[in-house]
Formats: sequence, structure tokens, C-alpha cells
Amino acid sequence: MRRIGLFAIAIAAQLATLAQPKVLVPGDAASNSFSAERLQRIDKVLQEYIRNSWIKGATAVIVHNGVIVYNKAFGTGHAQPGAPLKINDIFRIASQTKAITSTAVMMLFEEGKFLLDDPISKYIPAFAHPKVLDKFNALDSSYTTVPAKREITIRDLLTHTSGIDYAQIGSPQMKAIYAKSGIPAGFLPHPQQLAAAIDKLGTLPLVHQPGEKFTYGLNTDVLGRLVEVLSGMSLDDFLRRRIFEPLQMQDTYFHLPDSKRSRLVTVYTEDKKTKGLIPWADTTFRGISVDYPTNNNGYFSGGAGLVSTTMDYAAFLQMILNKGVYNGKRLLARHTVEIMTQNQIGDIPLGNNKFGLGFEITTEKGALKLGQSVGSFAWGGFFGTTYWGDPRENIVALLFIQQWPFSHSEIGDKFKALVYQALQ
Repeated sequence: MRRIGLFAIAIAAQLATLAQPKVLVPGDAASNSFSAERLQRIDKVLQEYIRNSWIKGATAVIVHNGVIVYNKAFGTGHAQPGAPLKINDIFRIASQTKAITSTAVMMLFEEGKFLLDDPISKYIPAFAHPKVLDKFNALDSSYTTVPAKREITIRDLLTHTSGIDYAQIGSPQMKAIYAKSGIPAGFLPHPQQLAAAIDKLGTLPLVHQPGEKFTYGLNTDVLGRLVEVLSGMSLDDFLRRRIFEPLQMQDTYFHLPDSKRSRLVTVYTEDKKTKGLIPWADTTFRGISVDYPTNNNGYFSGGAGLVSTTMDYAAFLQMILNKGVYNGKRLLARHTVEIMTQNQIGDIPLGNNKFGLGFEITTEKGALKLGQSVGSFAWGGFFGTTYWGDPRENIVALLFIQQWPFSHSEIGDKFKALVYQALQ
């Protein structure tokens, strides 16, 4: 009987997938297993945050079985007083770029261009013979190193276990070392081309032995350069032709066209004295400029450089949820998506969850916290954007905000709870 029950569940899941529209389409919440009345609780909470001046504005999208059951904008999002935020406004998605670049890498994996456990130095020689930081002198940023026990692999980069740290937002030692060498974090217009910056990064020490720990860092910027080396195209061109055009992501860019700059949402920050919200100034966080989407000269940051809209990114997530296919076009094989959305870091700790190839993966422990199903894939961005896809419930959900620092970042967790409480 149990086998029959499991078979019935599998058949039902397949039929539900076949019934999905080819592209995301708007639909009635009640007809798609969501309570319209309960969805209004999202409105109330976001409006409360705006009323209390905790955020300026937000856009939110929920997709169920390929149908858009919620797509709204709240508050204001532009420096012009009173200009309302719109559902098609464009946000700096920062680290949400990583999942897209990781997808590009896995597309090349499917073409036989490399193996996951190949050393990155096979394709970017600057990473040969890596060294690990031993001692650091804070007075002049000098340091000593010890040889790494092994080479950095492409899998290490996809899982952030390589030992590469982050510029501007990483550990104090590595921030200083990177700053001295002119290594960017992808959040500012940069005079170097991607190739030159990544080659320089390859000569600098790792913060720990490869494969030893999870350290969130510039790994995906390195992967962006790998895409360029293996494809013979710039990362910008590759993403445009191979991902954005097939997915009809018409508002996702490294360099935002002049014609769309009026839709770029202003980044806000908290006034240190009044705690009120004011537009970001480039003195807000040393080494980070929010003007990078309009001043990109060729440093295409695979880890942080893109701007996008909630609906563009929802299409990308739906492709992952669909096991690699969207609008009749297959970008990734089903098996590849399964590899990307499984635990790839073993017993290495990462809070309540694990990490796949480009995504955080919800574990049983993580599911107990917020209600996301086991196996959900998720991440977010520096300026307050967040997303997840839930394969069990066939849900894609996104909440986009543009703010740093963010004293009320709990809104992301509240949004998750609000989505699931509305699911029938």
C-alpha cells in the first residue's frame, strides 16, 4: 500500500508539472491554493514597516505552480520625493548574481568543458600553487603564508569552501590584504577588467585550507572569469545570450542602459543620529559605491554585479524549480539541477542549513525554523533582496528592498512566514 501511495504522489506531481504554464502568468490566488484574504497580511506588514520608516519601499512576488498569485509594490523607491515604487522597478541584486553565474558555470559543465573537481589553475593559471595565510601584521598589512595542502577546485568555488574571502566585507586581515592589492568586492565602478583583477586575486593568500570551511567570498567572481575563459565570451555576453534572452529577462544587466536608469531604485541607509532613512552616499560604507550599475567598464562581477526586477528573477528561479526548463527551452539538465540543489559541503557547518552549487539548501533543522520545505534553495543580496524556491510546494517567492544597514532585516523571515500561512 505504501508503494502505491508513493507512486500516486509521484504521478500527481508529474501531472501538476505538465499543467503548469510555459511562462509565468498572472492568476487568481484562490484558484491556485492561496488565500487572497491571508495574502493581505503581507500588505499590512510591509505597510507597517514603511509607516514606521523602517523601510522606504519594497516589491514582492509569489509564484505557485508557475502562476503569479501575488505581485505588488509598496512605498517609494526613488530619490524624487513621493515617487511610488513600481512592480517593474530595477534593484541591485548583489549576491543574487551568484546563482545566475553558477548556472552559467554548470551549463559549461554540461558541455564537457571541465569537471567539478578540476583545479581552477587548469583554466586560470594564476591560482596554481595556492598559499594559506599564516601570520598577519595589522600595522602594514604584511603577512606570511604556508603552502596549501591541495589546489582549489571548481567545486570549492561553487560551494564557498576554497578559502577565498571577501573584499570590503570579509575578515579584517583579508580586507586589508585585498585593499592593498586593489581587489574589489564587485560593488563599485572599477578601473580593472575582470581578467586582471582575478589574476591578481590568484596570487594572494587563502584564509584557510581549501575544502576546510565555508567562507563566503569572491569565489563566484572567479567563476565568472572561468565562464569567460571556457566560452570565449565576456561574462556579460554569455549571461545575455545563454540565460537572459531564453528566460525573457529583459531588465537584468551588469550595465544598465540609459533608457532604464529612471527605474533604478535608490539605495537608502539609516542616519546614525536620527535613525531615519536617507539616500546612500558613497561615504556610507568604505569601498562600496551604489553607482556601479551605471558605470561598469568591464569588471563584470559574477558574485555581485547584476541589477534585476522581481519578475525577471522569478523567471530564473522558476527555471530552476522546473528542473532546468522554461518556456519550452532547456538551460540545464534535470540531473544537473539536482546536483546544484543538494548538500555539497558535507558536515561543514552553515547555520541551520547547507550549501549546494550556488544556493543555500534548507535542511530539516532549517525547515523547522521558518517553514520552508526541506530541499528549498535560497539566498539574498547585500542591499536587502531575498528569494527562495520550494520544490515540494512548487513556490517561488521574492522580496526586494534597497537598504543598508538594515536594522529590521527580520522582515525577510516574516515574509517567509507570511507566504506559507497564506498557502491552502
